[in-house]
Amino acid sequence: MPDADDTHELFRKSCLRFAEEKIIPHVIEWEEAGEFPRELYNEAAKDGVLAASIPEEYGGGGGDMLHSLVRTEGLLPCGSTGVVAGLGSLGIALPPVMILGTEEQKKRFIPPVCRGEKVAALAITEPGTGSDVAGVTTRAKKDGDDYVISGSKLFITSGVRADQVTVLTRTSEDKHSGLTFFIVEKGMKGYSVSRALKKTGWWASDTAELAFDEVRVPKENRLGNEGSGFVALMQNFQGERLGLAFMGHATAEVVLEDAIAYSKERSAFGRPIAGFQVTRHKLATMATKVLAAKTLNHSVARRVLAGEYLVTETSMAKNFAAQVAQEVCYEAVQIFGGMGYCRETRVERLSRDARLLPIGGGTSEIMNEIIAKGLGL
Repeated sequence: MPDADDTHELFRKSCLRFAEEKIIPHVIEWEEAGEFPRELYNEAAKDGVLAASIPEEYGGGGGDMLHSLVRTEGLLPCGSTGVVAGLGSLGIALPPVMILGTEEQKKRFIPPVCRGEKVAALAITEPGTGSDVAGVTTRAKKDGDDYVISGSKLFITSGVRADQVTVLTRTSEDKHSGLTFFIVEKGMKGYSVSRALKKTGWWASDTAELAFDEVRVPKENRLGNEGSGFVALMQNFQGERLGLAFMGHATAEVVLEDAIAYSKERSAFGRPIAGFQVTRHKLATMATKVLAAKTLNHSVARRVLAGEYLVTETSMAKNFAAQVAQEVCYEAVQIFGGMGYCRETRVERLSRDARLLPIGGGTSEIMNEIIAKGLGL
C-alpha cells in the first residue's frame, strides 16, 4: 500500500480479517435484505474497527485520519459498499461534534456511538437542495431555552436506524453564516423517518428521508454558536470526499482482482480468456488506472494529515477515483460476461455501488467547479 506505515498497514489487515470473518459469510443475505444486523456495530467496536480515528478519551481507537481511510480498503473486499458505508456513518456524523462541541457534548454524544451502542447519522441534503448546501431550508427557530426545527432531509445514510442525527439547519437568512448544527435524538416529538429509500446500489446501507415537524430541541444540543455550521461543514466535506475517493480505488482494486482471477479460470475457444491479447491489454489498462488512483489518494491523504488544506486536490482525488471505479467496474463486468450480470458476484454488486461515487459528497460537476476555482478560473 503506498505511503502507509506499519500501524496503518496492520490496521488495514485487521479490518480485512473482520470483513472475512464477520461480513463475507453473510453479505449476500444482507444485500438481499437491504440491511445488516445492528449487532455488527457492537462487533466492529469490540474488534477495534468501528471508530479508529476518534480520540481514545471519547471511546475511539486514537488513530489518525488515515486509519479511517485504510479501514475502507480493508473492509471493501466484503463486496458490499452498503455495509462499509453503514458502519462508517459515524465518520461523517461525529466530526461536527468533535469540531464544535463542548467537552460535555463530546462525552455525551461520542462514546456510545464508538462502543456500537448507538448509531449516528449526518443530515445535510434536502429534497430541494443537493450539492448546494447554502440552499438549506430546514429551519431552527429559538424559542426560550429551546430551538424548534422544521424541515426535511433526504438520502441520509443510516437514517432509518439512527439514534442521533447531526442536522444542519438554517438559523438566519445569511447563506453561509446562517447555518447551525444540532443533534436531534431518536424519540424527540416531531422527528420521524418518512421512508426508507430503495436504491440502485448500496443495498445493505439503510438510507432515509427524515421529517422534522416542529421538533423541540434543547439548546444543549446545539453544536457551537449560531452560524458556526458552514465552516465545520466544509471541514467535514474534505474528510468525506477523501473517504469516497478511497472507496473508489478500493472498489476498483477488488473488481480488478476478481477479473484477473476469472480471466485465468474462464475458457473460450479452448483456452483461458487471459490468453487473448484483448483481455490481457484490458486488464493492464485497468491495473494502471487503479494504481494511479490509489497513489493519488494516498498522496493527498498524507499531505492533509501533515496539515495542508487541499480542497482542490481532494476534489481531484474524488473525481478521478470515482471515474476509475466506474471504468474498471464496467470492464470487469465485461470480462465476466453473463456472470458479471448476476447478483451472486462481487463484480456485479460493486459495479452498481460504484455509480454513487460521482454523486455522493458533492457531484463530479461541483468538484470540477472547485478544481477550476483552485486553478484561478
